[in-house]
Amino acid sequence: MPTIEAKLEGQGLVLPAPIQLPPGMVLPFAWVRVRGDRAYVSGHVALDPDGALAKPLGKVGAEVTLEQGYQAARGTALAILATLKRELGDLDRITAWLRAFGMVNAAPGFDRMPLVINGFSDLIIELYGPERGSHSRSAVGLAELPFGAPVEIEAELEIQG
Repeated sequence: MPTIEAKLEGQGLVLPAPIQLPPGMVLPFAWVRVRGDRAYVSGHVALDPDGALAKPLGKVGAEVTLEQGYQAARGTALAILATLKRELGDLDRITAWLRAFGMVNAAPGFDRMPLVINGFSDLIIELYGPERGSHSRSAVGLAELPFGAPVEIEAELEIQG
């Protein structure tokens, strides 16, 4: 069975570098917190390969289309996987994706948040299969997200010790 990294490579997908924060911004929390057989992943946004914020930025349903939002959620999955790779050393240590909380920077009246966050879920299930990749999930719309990102996602996973 191919490793998760081999699957990513086979699809031409690249894990991005860590986020490039604006000058002077300090975030006093862990991107991933491991406790026992659980990994708790802080909110991530989509990144370019160099760690810069992926474009387009803005509200889904206004400056960002539904399809662009879906791709941002997919890119957010890659950013989360990159952080997990740095923290865990091996993405195959993930035995189950348990929960995802998807937030969409939604324009007034936009109500298709689940379709946007499907970009995350579809990629995780594609990579890990339905047994390890299926997860509980929420998808909500918010008035704003950090840096104008269209999507932010946090997650909880089960890992091998």
